[in-house]
Order: sequence, then C-alpha cells, then structure tokens
Amino acid sequence: MAPWTRTTTERFGVVKWNFVGQGQRQLSLEIGDTVHIQEVCDGWFRGYLARNKAQQGVFPASFVHLKEVIVEKRGDEEVVLSAEMPLVKEVTTTLREWGSIWKQLFVANKEVRVKQVKSLMWELMEWRSQLLSGTLPTDEFKELKQKVTSKIDYGNKLLELDQVVRDDDGNILDPERASIISLFRAHEEATAKINERIKEEESNIQTDHSGISARIQSSPTHSLYVSVRNFVCRIGEDSELFMSLYDPIKQTIISENYMVRWGSKGFPKEIDMLNNLKVVFTDLGNKDLSREKIYLICQIVRVGKMDLKETHKKCTQGLRRPFGVAVMDISNIIKGKTECDEEKQFFIPFFPVVAENDFLHTLLNKVTASRGDSGGQGLWVTMKALVGDIVPIRKEYPHLVDRSTVVARKLGFPEIIMPGDVRNDIYLTLQGGDFDKYNKTTQKNVEVIMWVCDEEGKVIQNSICLGAGDKAVSEYRSVIYYQVKQPRWIETFKVAVPLEEMHRIHLRFMFRHRSSQESKDKGEKNFAMAFVRLMKDDGTVLQDGVHDLVVFKGDSKRMEDVNSYLSLPSTRHQHGDLHKGAALSRSSSNVTGGGGGLSVSSRDSFTISTLVCSTKLTQNVGLLGLLKWRTRPELLKENLEKLKIIDGEEVVKFLQDTLDALFNIMMEHSQTNDYDILVFDALIYIISLIADRKFQHFNTVLEAYIKQHFSATLAYKKLMLVLKRYLDVSSRGEQCESILRALKSLEYIFKFIVRSRMLYSQLYEGKEQAEFEESLRRLFESINNLMRTDYTTTLLLRVAALKYLPTVLHDVEKVFNAKLLSELLHDFYSCIPPELQKQKVTSMIEIVSSRLFQKQECRDVLLPMMLRELSKALVSMADGPHDERRNSLELLNNILEVLSRNNVGETFQHVQDIVVSLLRIINTTVITMVREHALISRVVACMTAILSQMNDSHYSTYIETFTETSDLVDFLMESFLLFKDLIGKHVYPSDWMAMIMVQNRVFLRAINTYADTMNKKFLNNDDFEVQLWNNYFHLAVAFITQESLQLQHFSPTKRNKILAKYGDMRRLIGFAIRDIWYKLGSHKICFIPGMVGPILEMTLIPEDELRRATIPIFFDMINCEHTHSGSFHKFEKEIILKLDHEVEGGGGDERYMQLLETILLHCAAENATLRPQVQHFVTLVKGLLTRLLDYRTVMSDDSRNNRMSCTVNLLNFYKDINREGMYIRYLYKLRDLHLEGENYTEAAYTLLLHSRLLKWSDDMCSPQIEFQGSQTQRQLKETLYDTIIDYFDKGKMWEEAITLCKELAEQYENEIFDYELLSKRLEKQAKFYENIMKILRPKPDYFAVGYYGQGYPPFLRNKVFIHRGKEYERREDFQNQLMSQFPSAVRLNTTTMPGDDIRSSPMQYIQCFTVQPVLEIPPRLKNKPVPDQIINFYKSNYVQRFHYSRPVRKGPVDPNNEFASMWIERTTFTIAYKLPGILRWFETTDMKHTTLSPLENAIETMDSTNEKILTMINQYQADWSLPINPLSMLLNGIVDPAVMGGFAKYEKAFFTEEYTQQHPEDRDKLPRLKDLIAWQIPLLGRGILLHGKRVADDLRPFHERMEECFRQLKKKVEKEYGVRELPELDERKSTRPRSMLRSIRQSIISISSLQGSECGTPTKIQEDRDLPPESPISWTSSLPHSSGSISSCTVEDVVMTVGTTEVKMRRSKKKKKRSSMIFISEERERTSTLDCKRLSKKQEFRSDTNLSEPNEANVSLTNSNSRSLPAITGLSLAVVGGAEEVDTIKSKRDRKSTSFCAPSDRTADRRSKGVISLIFKSKSSKTEDVKPGDPTKDSDNQF
Repeated sequence: MAPWTRTTTERFGVVKWNFVGQGQRQLSLEIGDTVHIQEVCDGWFRGYLARNKAQQGVFPASFVHLKEVIVEKRGDEEVVLSAEMPLVKEVTTTLREWGSIWKQLFVANKEVRVKQVKSLMWELMEWRSQLLSGTLPTDEFKELKQKVTSKIDYGNKLLELDQVVRDDDGNILDPERASIISLFRAHEEATAKINERIKEEESNIQTDHSGISARIQSSPTHSLYVSVRNFVCRIGEDSELFMSLYDPIKQTIISENYMVRWGSKGFPKEIDMLNNLKVVFTDLGNKDLSREKIYLICQIVRVGKMDLKETHKKCTQGLRRPFGVAVMDISNIIKGKTECDEEKQFFIPFFPVVAENDFLHTLLNKVTASRGDSGGQGLWVTMKALVGDIVPIRKEYPHLVDRSTVVARKLGFPEIIMPGDVRNDIYLTLQGGDFDKYNKTTQKNVEVIMWVCDEEGKVIQNSICLGAGDKAVSEYRSVIYYQVKQPRWIETFKVAVPLEEMHRIHLRFMFRHRSSQESKDKGEKNFAMAFVRLMKDDGTVLQDGVHDLVVFKGDSKRMEDVNSYLSLPSTRHQHGDLHKGAALSRSSSNVTGGGGGLSVSSRDSFTISTLVCSTKLTQNVGLLGLLKWRTRPELLKENLEKLKIIDGEEVVKFLQDTLDALFNIMMEHSQTNDYDILVFDALIYIISLIADRKFQHFNTVLEAYIKQHFSATLAYKKLMLVLKRYLDVSSRGEQCESILRALKSLEYIFKFIVRSRMLYSQLYEGKEQAEFEESLRRLFESINNLMRTDYTTTLLLRVAALKYLPTVLHDVEKVFNAKLLSELLHDFYSCIPPELQKQKVTSMIEIVSSRLFQKQECRDVLLPMMLRELSKALVSMADGPHDERRNSLELLNNILEVLSRNNVGETFQHVQDIVVSLLRIINTTVITMVREHALISRVVACMTAILSQMNDSHYSTYIETFTETSDLVDFLMESFLLFKDLIGKHVYPSDWMAMIMVQNRVFLRAINTYADTMNKKFLNNDDFEVQLWNNYFHLAVAFITQESLQLQHFSPTKRNKILAKYGDMRRLIGFAIRDIWYKLGSHKICFIPGMVGPILEMTLIPEDELRRATIPIFFDMINCEHTHSGSFHKFEKEIILKLDHEVEGGGGDERYMQLLETILLHCAAENATLRPQVQHFVTLVKGLLTRLLDYRTVMSDDSRNNRMSCTVNLLNFYKDINREGMYIRYLYKLRDLHLEGENYTEAAYTLLLHSRLLKWSDDMCSPQIEFQGSQTQRQLKETLYDTIIDYFDKGKMWEEAITLCKELAEQYENEIFDYELLSKRLEKQAKFYENIMKILRPKPDYFAVGYYGQGYPPFLRNKVFIHRGKEYERREDFQNQLMSQFPSAVRLNTTTMPGDDIRSSPMQYIQCFTVQPVLEIPPRLKNKPVPDQIINFYKSNYVQRFHYSRPVRKGPVDPNNEFASMWIERTTFTIAYKLPGILRWFETTDMKHTTLSPLENAIETMDSTNEKILTMINQYQADWSLPINPLSMLLNGIVDPAVMGGFAKYEKAFFTEEYTQQHPEDRDKLPRLKDLIAWQIPLLGRGILLHGKRVADDLRPFHERMEECFRQLKKKVEKEYGVRELPELDERKSTRPRSMLRSIRQSIISISSLQGSECGTPTKIQEDRDLPPESPISWTSSLPHSSGSISSCTVEDVVMTVGTTEVKMRRSKKKKKRSSMIFISEERERTSTLDCKRLSKKQEFRSDTNLSEPNEANVSLTNSNSRSLPAITGLSLAVVGGAEEVDTIKSKRDRKSTSFCAPSDRTADRRSKGVISLIFKSKSSKTEDVKPGDPTKDSDNQF
C-alpha cells in the first residue's frame, strides 16, 4: 500500500453520498457535509468534518466532490477557504443552516413553516445556480444579488436566526471595519427593510381589501401588461378593436387606445401577430390607482356594409360601423389586491349594440352600470400589474415586455415628468355634431373625414395614429351612425407632426353623407367642412379642452381650397368675436372677407376636444413672452411677474430655456437693478417648483444646468445683494413676501452664487476674492441678525434659516476659507434662542454630515459648542420631548461616526473632549432610562461608540480627572452596575448578534481597564473597597455567563463565525477573574459565601480550559474559610444551594463532575488537615450532582413518572443531608407533578411530609418553609391539612382523611376551643365515614415493571418496580403507555427474570406483568367483626408485599389429569415503602421465590372455591335484586361433572396409595384436602337452596337438573369423606332497626375470604320489612381446618365432634342480626418499649416518614388452624382434647394458629344482639380420613 501523502490542491470537498464508517479509523459522512482533506492515499482521503474538527478519519475519495480553494497563511496555521464568490458562499452556508432547521420543523409537524422554508430554499438554490454560471450581465447580476440578499434576510427573520447586516452593495458588513454607529444604523435599516418585506409578503398571502398593496404604493409609476389571446365573436366582416383603460365614475377614457385589426375569418389581419398581441398601458400614477374603479374596455368597430343584413352585391363597402363593447373591472388587479399570473386567462364579455344608431360611448356607460349576458362572446386576455414605467419593466420582465411590445401611454403627462421624456403628442377627440337634413327626407348618415394639412393645403402623410400598435395613416374616417341628427362619436386618435412644422399645420374636417347603396354613395359629395389651426398667432399651441368649430358649407372643391377657408375664424368663439351683436339667420350666411364662396352653416355644429402632451410646445403666452423677451422688451416686467402664476408643468418643460432667459436678463441689465428683484423672485419660484414631488426628478436637470450651461459670471453679486436686502428687511420686522421662499431655496441660490464666482475667478484669475469673502461675511451677519430678532413674524424665517443654511456649506467651502466659515457658523449658532433648540440641533446634525466637519481645524471650532449643547440635552434625556432627545442622539451619533473614520485628521483630543464632557452623563442617562424606552438602544450605541474609540491614553487621562477617590469609586461602581444591567438584558433585539458581540468586546476591554485601575488604587488594606470589588466580580461573572457567549448552544456555522471574528471572550474574562481572586489576599473572606454562586456559575461553563483554571478557586475558598473559622460550612451550604439552581437551569455535566472531583482532591492532597473534609465534601457534591443531572435529563422528558422518580431521589438526598428548605422545595415540585396527572392521593401523601415537619405550636415558621406571608406553624399546618384532606377526598382515601380530621378535631376541641370549626370538621368526617360504606372504590391492579439493559438512566437501570394502576386500568393500556415513554425499548414477553446478557446489553428492555397484593390487616381491626367495605379497602391499600404465581409442569404429565403435575412457582416482591405513597410506584427491595406442590395447589384452589361460594351466597342473601345468572353458573360449574370435572381429578391424582408412597411428606396434607371437599357439600347445599328460592319458572328445569347432580355428588362425598353439617339459623328479629352499614351483607366471614374475594359491590338497600320471610342469613366464607385449634371465650357452650376431635361451642345469650362482619384473628406480636425522649428539631426532620426505610416487622396474615371449618357468626369454637391443649405459646405462634375470640366485655352487649343461634352436629362416616391431633401445616409458599 502506498504511503499517505499531504494534499496540495485537494483540500476541501462536499460529500455527495452517505458513507457509514467501519471501525474507529473511518469517518462517517452524510450528504451535504463539508470536509477538510489533509492526506490522500489510493483513492482514500484523510481529513475531518468542517462542522466538528474533532471528528477525523479516512473516507473514500469518490464520495466527495472537490471544490477550488484559497489557502491563507495565518502565522504557522493554514486556513483553507472556498474560492467561490462571497455571495455564493453565503448562500451555501445559509442553505446548510436552513436545511437542518427545515428537518426539525418537519419532525415537529409544522406544515405551514415547512412549506415556506422549502419554497425559500428552492429559490435560493435556483439563484445560486445562476450565480455560479457566471453568464449574467452586470446589471442582471446586481439585480439578482439584491434579490438573493433580500431573500436570505427575510428567511433568517422567519426562522428567528441572526440578522445579517450589509453595506450599500449588499455585501456583509464587516464589524471590524465599520464603526459602532454605522453598524448600529445598518442593523436598524436592515430591520426596517425586513419588516417591510414581511408586511409585503403578508399582504401578498392575505389579500388586503383595504387599499393598494405596499409594494405598488411605494412606486410613483405603474403599468398594466395585457396580452390578447383570442377574440370570439360572430361578425362576418373585418373589425377594429380599440382597447383602453376607462374610469366609469367620470365616464372618461384615461389611456391611449391599443388597436388590433381583426379579420373576418376569426384571426388577426396580420397573421404573424397571432399570440403576439401584447400591450403595456403605462404612465399610470398613484392618483390613477386611487380611482374608485378602473375598467379595461374594448370598443369593436366593424368595417364593411352599412347593414349586416344586406345581401345584394352592390352595397357600399369599407364603412366603419359600431358593433359593440367588451368590459372588465380590473380595479383589484391593477391595485395589486389580486395576485395575477401572466399565464392566467381572463374572459371579457362582449355586448353588441342593440340598434344601428346606438352610440358606442352610451353603450359603454350602460354596460359598466349594469351587466348583461354576453352569450359566450368576448375577448380572452392575460394581464399583470407591473410596477414602474417602461424602462425598468423591460429589464425586470423581459419575457413579457420586449422591444416589440406596444406601449399605450396615459392621456396626459404622468404624475412625475422624467427629464429625458420628450413628447410632442396632440390627442384629438371627435366629440359630436348636429347636422340638419335640409332637403332630405331622412337624417344623414354622417361620416367625418380628417386630414392634417399645411398652409398650402397639402396633406401631411402618415401623421394620424388611430391607436397604439397601428401604423400611422394620412386620413381619418369616423364611425357612421345610421340616420342620426346628433351623432356622438367620442373617438380619440393622435396627431403627430414634426415640431418645426407645427406653426404651418391645421386640421381639416370634411362631412359626407354615406349611402348603403354603392351607386348612390359614389354620387355623394362632402356637404360641409370645418378646420382648426394647431398654433395660435401668438405662438402658443391650441388650448386643451373642447372646441366648438364653425361648420362651413359651399362647393366641395371650394371647401378643399385652403385659400377659401384658412383666413376665416375656425371656432364659434372667434366667429362670435368677429360678429358681435350680428344675428345669424336660420339659413346660411356668407362670410365676409376673402372667403371665396363658403358660408357658415348655422344649422350645423361640430365639436372636438384636444389634449396637448408636449415638452416643446407651450399654451402659455406669458412663458412664451419671457422666453422671447427681446422681441417685446416693454412686456418684460409683466412677463416676469406672470411667471409665478404659470403652471409648473409648463415651466419645467422649458427649464433650461427659462433659466437662460432669466440670467440673460440679469447680465444684460448688470448696470442697473431694475430687474434684479424680479429675476431673483422668478429664480426662487423655479427652484421651489423643482422641490415639488411631481418635479423632483428635475433636480438633476437643474444641477446639470448649473455645472454645464450656466455662464453668468456676475450673477453672484446681484444674487447676494438681493438676498442680503431681503434678510435685512426681515431683520427689521418688516414684511418681505419672498424671503421665506428664498430661504427654502438657499441651497440652489448658493450653487448659482458659487458657480458664478468660480466662473468669474477662472475668467479673471481670482480677482476680487477679498471683496467676495467680505460680501459673504456680511451676508452671514445679516442671517445672524435675523436669528437674533424676536419678532413673531420672523419665527418661521429663523426656523427656515436653521433648516436650509447647512445645505450651502458643501458649495461655499469651495470658494471660502473653511476655518472662517466654521467661525461664521459658530457665531450663527450662538445667536439662536432657546425656543429653537430642536431646530438648532437638527441643523447641527446637517453640519456634522458636511465635509466641513471632517476637517480638524473646523472641528476645533465647532465641536466644543456642540458638546455644550449635548451635555444640556442629555441631562434631560430620560424625560424630555421625544423629537428633541432623538435629534440630540442623532447629533452625537454623527459626531462619533465622523471621528471613527481614518481620513478626518487627528481625533485624539476631540474624543477626549467627548469622554470628559459626556461619558458620565450618558452612563447616568442609560441607568435612569427604562428598558422599554424608545431611544435606549441609541443611547447605549453612543456609549459603546465612545468606549470603543477610547485608547489606553484616553482611559488613563479620564481616570486622572477624578480628584476625589470617592468620585472615582462612584464612577466605577455605576459603570459596573450599568454594564451588568446591559449584559443581563440586552437593549438590542436578540437577532442583532453582530451588534451584541461588538458591544461585548468593547465592554470586555473597559472592564479589564477598570480592573487594572482597581488593582493600582483599591487593593491595599487602607483603600480596599469591598463593594466595588464585589460589583466587579458579579459583573465579570454576568459577562462570562451571558447567553450570547454560550457557544455550545449555537449551530456549528454560527459558532465558527463567532470564534473566527471575536474568539472566545469567556476565557479572557475567566482568567482575569482567577488572577484577581488570588491577588485579594486576606480580603477573600469578605467574598465568602457571597461569591460562591457566581464562581460556580462560571465554572459550569462547558469549556475545559476555563474550568481547569477556575475550579481551584473553590479550594482556595474552602481553605480561606477554614483558616478563618475552622470549618467551611458557609461555603458548603451555599454551593449546595446554588448547584441546585444552576444545574436545573442547564449548567453542569458528567465531565464537570469528574473535573471537580479530580481538581479538588488534587488540591487537598497536600493538606492533611483539610483532606478528609474535602473528600467528604466532594462525595456529597458528587452525589447531589448525579441526582441533579438525572433530574435535569428527565425534566424535558414526556414521562412524568421519570420526573417524579428523580424528584423523589433529590428530596430524599436533601432530607439525608438536613437541607430542609431544599427538601420542601422538591416536595412541592413533586406535588405539582402529581396534580398534573390527577394523582390526588399521592399529592396528599407528599404534602403530608411537609406537615410532619411542623408542630401544633404558635412559633413562627422558619423562612425556608414560610408560605403566604408570616404564619405560625399551627396556621401553616392547619392550611396544609385542609389541602391534604381535600386531596385524600378526591383520591377516595377517606380512611387517611378521617385520621387527619380527628387530629384537627382534637386541636379544635382541646387546644384552640373553636367549636364552630370543630362542628364543620366533624360533619366532613361523618361524610367520609358514609362514603366508605356507600361509594364504590374499584380495586386498582398492581404491575411489576422491570427495566433491563444499560440503555436506561441509572435510576432505572436493571431495577424492578411495583406500579399502582389507575382505576379500571388494564395491563395492556398500562403497558402501551409505558412503551410510549421508551419507544426504542424491546418488550420482554416472559415473566422470568432475564439473564446477564440482557442486563448488560446496551439496549433497553421492558418487562411488565400483573401482581397480586398481599393483605396486611391493621392491628386495630384484628379479631373484630368488620364489614366487607372496610376490609376490601385494605386488600389493595397499605400493601408492601406482592405475589406473582405461574404454573409449571414437573415430572411425567398425565394427559387425562393435569393436576397431578401442576406445580406453582411463586415470587414474592417486597417494595421499599407501602403503596399508596408519595409515588404510584416503588422499587422492589426484596424478591423471594417459593414453589407450591400440586397437592398444596389443590388445597389452595379448593379453599378459594369454597370462599367464593360463601361470598356469593352472602351477596345474594343481602341483595335480592341481584341477577341470578352468576350464582347459577358458579353452582352448576361445580356440581355438574360434565362442565368442569369437579374435584374428581384431585381424587385420581392424590387419593391413591401410589401417591402416598411416593410423597410421604404430604401425608399430613391429604386430610386437609379431603376436609375441604367434605365442607364444600353443605356450602353447595346452602347455595342451591338459595338458588331454588330465587330461580325463575323458565329456569326451573335447569335448577332441578342441578339439584339432581348435587344429590349424587353429596351422596358420593358423604360416603367417602364424612358428613359436614352447617348449624341452623335462629330467625329471631332484632328490635333495633338495621343501619345502612349492616344492610349490605349479613355474614361474618373469616380471614381466608379476605384474600380471595372480589371487590365488594354496593348493593341495593333493603329494610327488614322488605325481606322475604324465609330470607336465609349467609354464612361465613371460610372453613376452618379440621385439625386446628380454635379457642374462644363465650357465654354458652355447645360441644360437638368433628372427626375424632371434640368441638366445644358457646352461644351468646343475647342475639342480634348483624351485617356482614369479619372476625379477624389477633396475632401475637413482639412489642418493644419506645424511648419517649423528646427529639430535637433535626431529629424530628430526620424521623421516620413515608420516605424512611421500610419497617422490617411486617404484619403477616395468618390462617385459621382448620381452614375447612366455617367460622360461624356469634359462636366461638374450641377443640376439646388433642395435643394442642398442651402446646406452648411459642408452638402455637410457630404454627401460625389463629384464635377466634368473642367480643370483650366492653362490647359484649352490643355484639350479642346480632348473634345467630346455631346447633352444630358433626358426623363422620370415615373417621380414618381425619386423624385426631393432626395439625395442618401452612406452607410458606402460600399467599
């Protein structure tokens, strides 16, 4: 294999395939990863991932796409950079970052945002390809760059990423090269742009019906693109389509027509134009878009016959006839409210004329007012609203608009006239006419024919344009309306003639009657004519508006002769002037003068309207007179005055000519001042005109004129003279009309002055410079005099002077000494009164922005004055007027921005002046301003800029300005507090990362500089300032721990950017803290424990080098406190408290725990005194950290159980180390978790732990457990008890609630004597008792859950827990919920304990199965008759042991009898604490495995069956409303061998000689089984008897069949095992009414039934009288063992024999019916005497609670000695004779005998009322089966 060689060109690549590395040496790759390549060998690369340098290895070269790189040397290190252009790199980086976020959004199921990001990424990828192609022209590249950067910024904002700030060219702004102020402004601008973009996007997504969209509204010009796709209409002749924009409200057409000639075959006349009929309606302004409605209309004119219905061939052809209109409302489209795709086709419906004489214009108005049915005829078009005029549109939409696209302009000038826009269009509209029929019988069909003629009558060719898109024609023919006296055409067309021909041109109109028959039509001649000249005699063009033309009649040839009409008046207005007072007769009158035979027709009239759009022709006589002033000099004064009232549109069209005329007048009258003021006023009028928005684009024209065309060398003298005169007049308080306009025009006046002076200076080589400077100085003095006045009339003038004077500086400094100019400005600002403070500051802002301020000598003059103004303004910054404050800040910002540049001369002293004057004021301002203040970010930017421009000399000089030590301390302390506040809560938006990082860098330098000052001045014992140093430490830690520096939280891209630009600032400040700490010497003790928390916070930062540097400070603190006080308890207490908060907040990790242990133990190794204490401390902290890290890990977990487990681990830990406050804190966290899951019982137990820390005393609570203000312990404990009782009530744990109620009642009754509260408490307690007896409490199931494998956290790993299920929760549901918490876990389907292979596996395994709780009877209930409802509660509560049994086969298996080989494996689980408790689960502390033999299993099964029979009998006796079916099924299943096989299987399996010989150890157990079989018969008999009374008639045959089976079974069993008889019941009634408690069950059952019976169900209550007369009273549910000893003490004795054993029975004398009761045996337990010493507070806290170690002395359940003998109500049984009589107490206890005791004397009377009289007789047919004195031994394996 070839050796590895270092790569040269192959240094960087992008992964194009996934690669899974095998082993540690290979590097796994994912598509899109970038890799740095270091070495190459045989098709393999060695390198590392760009996003994580730690991941290194080898990978195949073919999996990587190589990129060109640039290798830069930075010292010894090589930096590899991609060779792509910066924008492409930015797009690539952005796409990578967005891609990872996009995946997260997809996983989080945020569909809308996923789609948004996807579309953004697609666009960026497409644009990136275009950028990489390298084929874009420069202008398109710039445009694409703008789009790309805008899209990136928008996407970053959308995804809440950092904002990217750019320069004017769109490149990322480098914070290293930009000043703080420019960086801040760039952020502001970028934010504004992005917000605007977001609004725009939102307006596009959500259609805004309230107004025009933001993007469209921001542009001054708009256009509409229309493409005609098809015209569907049945005409049969050629037609002309005239499309235009129309305002239906004003009923006017607002654009040129776009004309399409359509052929009779249904295609355009020019077939080449098919699919290329495109037009752009342009020049629309915002006023047009604000029209209420805009329609796109199409007027259709057919060209052909007079009447379409005419069929004969001799019809006149070529007539233009009205056909119809098509109309569409495009208001929403053109206003941008409806987004329009250029491919979407719109249908514009067509409406035909109804009659031949319908005017198209009238039809148009009708159709727009009310729609009709188009019959499917109309136009198909596509359209799109475009922003801008034709030039940018062609660039932006080249696929839509090209050079061939027709442009239809607006009728009239656009709102903004562009300087280069040259037009000479005259729009003519034929309005209408009135023509008499004269000698005809019908009205004429009038056609108007128009030519453009010169003064010789020659027709100007191709001078008429019918519409945009059509070729120019020489003749215009109107539409013909059939037999209409007063036609209204409203047809608009354009006349275009050369400018130089305009004065010779006139329009000639001929009127002709057209006949429908060709023969007649040929004979028709023109019957009248009219004409109009385009230019007037005074040289102005025809006025816009309507013109009523004179209609002339005469010979047709005469009418075509120019000489016969051109000298005549063309309009009725002119004609009226010629014939004033002369009445025209009805007939035609001859026109006097050289008319030559034409007469005026008074019967006929004809009107037209014109609109001139020309930049070369004027309609204003005054303007024309001014331009040609030399021809009529006597009118010059009048024309100059008239200029002010001329329409601005006319003036700007002739701007250069007008200015030339004005300055020529001034120069030619230089010796006099006759016209100076008039010319000056005219000049300022023109300048103010150009300031108007409509003409703002003419600024460039004016400036170009000044630079290139202006040539008046002496104008400056006259201009300065007039201006000074105006100023002086105003200063005296006299009225001067033009001064305000002059001040507003000051900039351009001075441009003229300066240019004039420069021209003069060039011409005369600097002559008269001193005189000019003196004139200028005097001019400024005049301005100053104006500023000093206090006349009301001059206030507005002074404001204007302040506003506009700075605009002249740029030009004035070209011809005037800069320093002298600065001094003039200084004087100017010194004159300004206080009331103009706002305007003064605004004016200064302009001064600072000028080139003047960039010169050092000028700043020397101006800066001190400005600083004085600023210091006054900043003092009131927090509460002054907003605008003034904003302006003051803007001024300071601009000053600082100028001083930060490199080309502005020396700035040291100026920065020093700012620091001395303003730094302290700005600090104070920031401190006093609230964070929500609108200007806070600007003030902080100013402060940061000042600090950034200070070098070490500035700092040291400024420190020396503090003469008093106290002043310096105050300054440093307020600086530290200010920095800390700004770091903790940034004033900038969180996405301004560049600004935040630059601020951090500036603050870091300031902090370190101030720290050096403190080292020098405040470290000695005499000068030591504890608070100052404390503030420093807290600031430094706040700086190091601020969110914006925590690199571990950032994406790799962002992290790398920050490290490359700013480095890791945390390390710098961390090392500084360490160094300063060690310098403190004996003063360290002042900062313990106060600085423990901050230092801990710093050490938790996940940066190894920083941790290694700062963790030793802990040992130094330990050592310091130990030296000072002999221990380090304060340090230990503080670090435990702070560690809890910090780790919970996200600090710390396993690595930190290791470093802390290693470093502290290493530091303590050499200190023998401290070593053991430090070791103990490290162990303590390590234990706490382990638990805290576990807790933090699961807090974000969905599993509430895991959160609870970790919370309990922590509170146990805090309890063990006696941290009561922290213990209580976690108690309440656990409580909250329980309440989230509605675990009210567990929440109650949790709060109970807190209550146990309190006493019933009036001592005040300690601070750490104080709630709701100051309380005594009694008050708090009472409040807690109320809450706990409420929780127990919700959790149906009324027994616990009753206990607490009793304790409260004791306090109310005997301590505080509040009987009112006592009564309420007792009422509640009574309600709980009632709930216990009446309300159903379903038994929860218990589940054993094992978590196996190393994949689990330590608190679960390889542990088994017993979980308490919720009500009615099935195992499957519980298991599914469990699996959802661990989706990667594997479910184990076996119940055996897994082996080591699974336990040590890296995976997760879960095992879950149901376990049975083991009943533990409370001592107070033992040997007492207890109702089922009470006992059932203890079956599933207060349990600590659980059984799980599984059958196994051993030995040979008999297929016919499975019971012989049925063994039971039983596992007993013991948990740490009883359930329920503070958790719904606890860990098992012990597991025991036992095995039951088949015989023992059979005994247990039979016992269980007997108990079940008796339980059901009891239920049915108590409630006669229960359905009979369950009882039927139970009894039938036992007595009918065909169903279950009965116990015959047991007989075959165990009652054989063979079994007895093989299992001699079971010899004593066989009689037990036989006894149980024998006792089943009387129980079945009792059940069948009950069944017979309850069974319905239709089930009687079934009952009889069951009775028959029972008789056979009884016979067989009694023969084999002897007779067992139940005593008869005494049916005596009780005189005492039964309580509800006793109405549910009637029997008293033994302890055996408690283990096997089902959950009791509340039954229907029946009174005694409702019982049937023969209602049987139930028997107890368990049969005692025949060989057991049963002793009791009762009143009357009944002696009987069971087998060979004599049974002595005692009957109580008093009897009473009882409800279902249980006699519970009283087990003899060892008791120990407790030491009654009073516990200390600490001992009380540590005393046994629910969390203490489980009590080993568990109460065990015992079975009666003879489980086969029923426990009879009201009787006590005693065995007479037998070995048991001489047993010792110990032997009795060892045999776990159960004693059934009669009631004590205290309750004898109460109990005797319910005793049932019984006579128990025992018979035995086979006494050999039961041997006397043969005790039955309980197996340990039984439950």
